[in-house]
Amino acid sequence: MTERVAKIITILQEAYPDAHCELDFQTPLQLLIATVLSAQTTDKQVNKVTERLFADCPDLDSLLQLTKEEIRTYIRSLGFYNTKADHLYLMFRQLHDEFGGQVPRTMQELTRLPGVGRKTANVVMSNAFGEPAIAVDTHVFRVSNRLGLAHASTVEQTEQQLQEAIDRGLWTLCHHLLIFHGRRCCKARAPQCSLCPLQALCEYHAAGKD
Repeated sequence: MTERVAKIITILQEAYPDAHCELDFQTPLQLLIATVLSAQTTDKQVNKVTERLFADCPDLDSLLQLTKEEIRTYIRSLGFYNTKADHLYLMFRQLHDEFGGQVPRTMQELTRLPGVGRKTANVVMSNAFGEPAIAVDTHVFRVSNRLGLAHASTVEQTEQQLQEAIDRGLWTLCHHLLIFHGRRCCKARAPQCSLCPLQALCEYHAAGKD
């Protein structure tokens, strides 16, 4: 890991000492569900929905009793709720039939589940099972490419380049740090460059794009 990358991480740690997963969950299954629901939706909105869903249906057995329409009712306030309800309905059955009711721990197995891509799988692997992973959502993609931690046009390329640039033991932490910075400072439409502690290290700022 280069001195510049290490300095960026140190500054982000100082700026966001409480960086963590902002989805509310108590089990790997709950995190999996919440992450699937978080696509195109804020964590805050997801937490409102899952508070009621998890109170009524805290485990797979109870979730399997839900019809698609009942799932839709729980998540109707979220974007793309019809598609997400279809994914969850099928996911619960696949977890029961193929994985013995347990959330799988590997990228290959997780991405076999409906509605689960690399980002969701990485979130579950890192936050539920403690596996080093960098989940590239819109915030991580934007911030890492603006800073110059990556120079990529796709989330897959960004993930690979971040893994190469950052020590493996820091992957999960950096995922949270980059998300916190993207939500609080390096916003998509109006980045607060004048307030950014990384201004002197940022390629986006150096190029005069702010």
